[in-house]
Amino acid sequence: MTDDRTLRTSRTLLFSAEEIYGAFASPKLLAAWWGPEGFSNTFEIHDFIEGGRWKFVMHAPDGTNYQNESTFEALEPYSKIVIHHDCPPRFRLTIELTAEGHGTRVTWNQVFEDAETAKVVKERAGPANEQNLDRLTRVLEQTRSGI
Repeated sequence: MTDDRTLRTSRTLLFSAEEIYGAFASPKLLAAWWGPEGFSNTFEIHDFIEGGRWKFVMHAPDGTNYQNESTFEALEPYSKIVIHHDCPPRFRLTIELTAEGHGTRVTWNQVFEDAETAKVVKERAGPANEQNLDRLTRVLEQTRSGI
């Protein structure tokens, strides 16, 4: 049972699964929306293939830099992305994309190694994951309108 270790976020976005998947596959787009409001990213490696590495620095608004290393564990075009965060806090993030109405349901399941870590991280990561989806929406709107 992983409920005490899992953070779930789900929302229907008015974009196709292809557009959303593409926002993960493109380092330029992903760097523009990944992370909470006010954060920016510098990617060192973005090898978007199964088993590929993703190494980047997330820059907080206060100037703090957060090193991140992950592995793309599974990639099912337009339906599923599994990312393992290889540095603390360690977790497996599974993003599922499902057609729903005129959009795509994005289901985000973040499973941490242990319940204690999950409890500590959930307080800030819950709102941060919602902000991630807000930022993704803005980037895809801009991409559609050619900005």
